[in-house]
Amino acid sequence: MELVVYLAGQIHDDWRQQLRQKAEERGLPLIFKGPQEDHDRSDSIGERIKGEQPNKEYRDHTASEVNNLRTRIWMEKADVVLALFGDQYRQWNTALDAGAAIQAGKPLILVRPAELIHPLKELAQRAQVVVESPEQALDALAYVLE
Repeated sequence: MELVVYLAGQIHDDWRQQLRQKAEERGLPLIFKGPQEDHDRSDSIGERIKGEQPNKEYRDHTASEVNNLRTRIWMEKADVVLALFGDQYRQWNTALDAGAAIQAGKPLILVRPAELIHPLKELAQRAQVVVESPEQALDALAYVLE
């Protein structure tokens, strides 16, 4: 059995690649999907599809349309959503994706460091599992696959 895991979270570093590598090393049958990880492509995709926009706000809006389409499709196909909250970047997209997963009835693994316990307490109460590291999230998924 394979699980499709939607990886919600910031796209500014390589946490997804590290997670993929660790899952592969462990032989876990996981298929990972998520947002566009190339930040420049994510920001420019609306204009690439719809053409040049008159200003930055419209550029952001058109990119968001296409990125939201991608997120919705892959999240709906996911068996589980893993939402990584860190402390280095603003986490609005992660919060949005975690809330959407809950609303869609998708199982949610919330990854957050101890210093974010208080600001994420309500979200944590809705998640199936709350852990402090991506490795712990992989442990939980490995257990599901036993």
